[in-house]
Amino acid sequence: MWGRAPREMLRIGFDVDGVFANMESELMRHARLLFGEDAPRRSADRGPDSFDPKDSPEPSSESPPALNKLQLTPRRQSRLWRHVQSIDNFWESLDEVEPGAVRRVAHAVAERRWEVIFLTKRPGSAGASSQVQTQRWFQAKGFALPSVFVVQGSRGRIASALGLDIVVDDRPENCLDVLADSSARAVLVWRDDEKLLPASVRPLGIAIVFSVAECLDLLMKIDAASRQPPGLVDRVRKLLGLKSLNQPV
Repeated sequence: MWGRAPREMLRIGFDVDGVFANMESELMRHARLLFGEDAPRRSADRGPDSFDPKDSPEPSSESPPALNKLQLTPRRQSRLWRHVQSIDNFWESLDEVEPGAVRRVAHAVAERRWEVIFLTKRPGSAGASSQVQTQRWFQAKGFALPSVFVVQGSRGRIASALGLDIVVDDRPENCLDVLADSSARAVLVWRDDEKLLPASVRPLGIAIVFSVAECLDLLMKIDAASRQPPGLVDRVRKLLGLKSLNQPV
């Protein structure tokens, strides 16, 4: 994929919640309203070696995203999602994780002519559809005419079907899906302590960043290298922490 002709634009898929939108904080606030102040806790204390793809089975087509970072019982997760689904235009109420990040990405997309699609598994809520709410949210944050795809199933199969070059996500399991089921590269936006990064992620060829700002810097470097003659492809792979082209990934 890195051998594209010079000047061909990158096709990038961005996850929404956890990358741009601060869903976790808002869900935690509503969980405390429902279950009391000490009900939800972040699950960072599981430790850096706790990630296993088997921990995240492929959901059914109707299931909402798992609340992996909140320690809630399945019963409470279901109750929380029912509560969220009753809130009018809930998805438009979220803050940005990094204020101004959406606007910075929009500027880079316009300047470099990237093709971008935003991927989300948001369930519906009262009011407009989750797709329309998400489009409005991005427009309000400074991204005109956003393409939003409400998805189910493997992010890798979605990346393959859409012909994406890069998928940016905040979940290791989604990045693993991208590597397993597509030729796209995965960029993990990891917002917890670096010491809690699952050890199993590092050798997989997933690029790891700690903010959208850092991710955008990486994408710009990849874009600049991809516009050069094919002999510079290995430089692109090095930016992603990958092995040489003549070595298996």
